Amino acid sequence: MLGFWDLVRLELRTLLSDRAIMLTLFGGVLFYSFLYPQPYLQQLPREEPVVVINEDGSQLSRQLEFMADATAQVRLVARVSSLDEARQWLMDGRASGILLIPRHFYRDLLQGKSVTLSYSGDASYFLVYGTIAEGLAQASGTLAAQIKVARLLVEGQALPQAATGWSAVGLNVLPVFNPTMGYVNYVVPAVFVLILHQVLLMGAGILGATQNQQSERGEAGYWQRAPVLPLLLARTLVLGGLFLIPVSYFFGFCLDHYQITRSASPAALWLFVLPFVLATTMLGVLLGALLSRRDLPSQIVLLSSLPLVFLAGFIWPVELIPAPLNWLAQWLPSTPAIAGFLRLNQMGADFVQVAPLWWQLWGLTALYGALSYYWLARRQRPRA
Repeated sequence: MLGFWDLVRLELRTLLSDRAIMLTLFGGVLFYSFLYPQPYLQQLPREEPVVVINEDGSQLSRQLEFMADATAQVRLVARVSSLDEARQWLMDGRASGILLIPRHFYRDLLQGKSVTLSYSGDASYFLVYGTIAEGLAQASGTLAAQIKVARLLVEGQALPQAATGWSAVGLNVLPVFNPTMGYVNYVVPAVFVLILHQVLLMGAGILGATQNQQSERGEAGYWQRAPVLPLLLARTLVLGGLFLIPVSYFFGFCLDHYQITRSASPAALWLFVLPFVLATTMLGVLLGALLSRRDLPSQIVLLSSLPLVFLAGFIWPVELIPAPLNWLAQWLPSTPAIAGFLRLNQMGADFVQVAPLWWQLWGLTALYGALSYYWLARRQRPRA
C-alpha cells in the first residue's frame, strides 16, 4: 500500500520528468508574460494619420489644421480636395481619419452662427477611432474657446473674466482604476489570470491523460493501485504547490515590470489565490481523468481561451453577454477569479466585497474535486 507521501514523491517525480508538462507550466508562463503585453506597451495610439478637406481656405481654417496637427493624438498627412478622395485614403490604409472643414467656416464664425465640423475615424479599432475623435474635438474646442474669449473682449469684458467666463462648466478629468488610460492597466492583469488558469489546466490535464494513455496500452503505474483520495490530494498538492511559483511571478515581478497598478494587500491577494489554484487544479485533474490522449488537453484548453476572454466580462460588458453563456461561464474558475482579482488588485475593493466570488471558487473546488474523485475511481475500477 502506497502512503500519502510516497504518492507525493511519485507525482512530483512524474511531473518533473515530463518535459511537455514542465514546458507548459513554466515555459509557457514565462513566454506569455513577455509576449502578450508587447503590443500594448505603448498604452494608447498616438499620431494617427488624418487627411483634411478644407473647403473654406481661410486663415482661421488653416489655424484649425495647425492646432489639430499639434495635438498628440492626430498627425495631418495630406490635404485633399474632395470627400471621395479622402475616403480612398481611408480605404487604402494611408489614413485613419478625416477632418472636413465646411465652406464659409470663417464667415459664419464672424457672424456668430453655429458651425458644424465633420470628422470621422476608422471604427474597426475602437481606440484608434476614440483617439482621432479626441484629438480633433480637442483642437476644435480650443479654437472655439479662443473665438469666444475674443468676442467677450470685444464686448468690453476684462481679460480675466472673459478667460474664465466663456464656459459655465469646468471639466476636471481624473482617471479611476486606470491611471494611464491605456491598454496595459486595462487588459493585461485580467489576461494574466486567464493565462494562469489555462496553463494550469493544460499541465494537470496532460498529466492525467498521459497516465490514462499508458494504462490503455497495458503499462503498469502507481496511479492504478493507489487509493483514489490520497492520489487526488497528492496530485493537487504537487500541482498547486508548484504552480504558486508562476502565480508569484505574475503577481509580483510582472506587475512591477509593466508598472501595473496594485491595490490589494498581500494577505488578501493570497487568500483569493488559494481557492483559485485549487479549483483550477481540480478542474485540470478532471479533464485529465476524462481524456486518454495527452495531446487533447492542450487542444481543448487553447480552443477555449478566446471565448473565455470575452465571457470574463472585462473586454465585453457582462450585461451584453447572453444570459445562457454568462451562466455557463460561471462554472469555470477563470470567470470569478478574473472578476475578483480585478476588484481587489486594480480597483482597491475590500475582501468583503469579493467574498461572494471567493465562495464561488470554493464551491467550484468542491464540485470539481468530487467529480475528479469519481472519474479517477472509475478509471481504476476495471483493474480492481
